[in-house]
Amino acid sequence: MRFSIFVLMALLAGMLGTLGCAAEDDTAGADGDSDGDSDSDGDSDSDSDGDSDGDSDGDSDGDSDSDGDSDGDNDGTLTGILRDFYEEHPDFEYVIRSEKGIVEDRLGDDRKPVYAGDEEGTNTTHGPEEFSQWFNDVEGVNKSMEFTLPLELDSTGQWVYDNQKFFPIDDELFGNEERDHNYHFTFELHTEFTYNGNEVFTFIGDDDLWVFINDRLAIDLGGVHNKETGSVDLDEDADALGIEVGEKYSLDFFFAERHSTESHFRIETTIEELNVIFVE
Repeated sequence: MRFSIFVLMALLAGMLGTLGCAAEDDTAGADGDSDGDSDSDGDSDSDSDGDSDGDSDGDSDGDSDSDGDSDGDNDGTLTGILRDFYEEHPDFEYVIRSEKGIVEDRLGDDRKPVYAGDEEGTNTTHGPEEFSQWFNDVEGVNKSMEFTLPLELDSTGQWVYDNQKFFPIDDELFGNEERDHNYHFTFELHTEFTYNGNEVFTFIGDDDLWVFINDRLAIDLGGVHNKETGSVDLDEDADALGIEVGEKYSLDFFFAERHSTESHFRIETTIEELNVIFVE
C-alpha cells in the first residue's frame, strides 16, 4: 500500500511538471524568450533594439531618431555637404562685390539653385558651366565631405550656430594651398520642417548665401562681400512662400566662401524642428 502511494505521488508530480512547462511555453514568443514577441531582445516589441517603444533606434522615446527625446528632431545638429575648390577656379578670388540675382527665385528640379545669368556670366561669376560646379561633385574640380553644424538653444529660445572663423576644412581635401586657411569652398544643406507659426530664420556672414523655403527664394546674399545679414519672417512672407501653418515644407541652404581673409557664419532660427534630408 505504501508503495502504491509513492507511485501515485510520483505520477502526480510528473503531471504537474508537464503542465508548468506548457504554461511557460504559452507566455514566450517564437524567439524563445519570455516577452511574448518574435524577436530575441527580451522586450515586448518586435524590433531588435532592446527597448519597448516599437522603433529600431535603440532609445525608448518612440520616435525614429537616436537622441532620447520624443520630438523626432535631430537634436540641434544639421549635416550637409562641403565641397572644396582650388583657388584657380574662375569664380573664386574674382570680383569682390555684393550681387543679388545670381540665382533664379525657384529651386531647380534637382533641388539645386538655378543660375540666372547668361553665357557671359554676372558681375561675380563666369557663367552657367562654372556655377553648376558649386553644388555638384565634379571630378578634378572639387572634393566633397559631410559636415555637421551643432546648433545650440540660447536663452531666448532660438537655435544658434555661430562661428566667426568658419574654416571647416583646414588642411583637408585640397588643403590650404599654402595659405593660413582653406578659403575656397561651398556648403549645401537640405531640411524639412513643420511650419507652426511665428518662426524666423536669419543668416549673418559672408560670402554668397541663398535660402529657399518651399522651393522659393527666401534670402539672397549673393556675391563676394563683408559680413551681411539676411532674414525671413515666415509669418510675414507666408503668402510669397506659399506656406500654411501646420504643413510641412522644405528649407534648402546654399553657402559659398570665395575669397581669402575672413569667413563669418551665423545661423539663428526659431524653427523648432529642422530634419535633415540628403539630395544626390
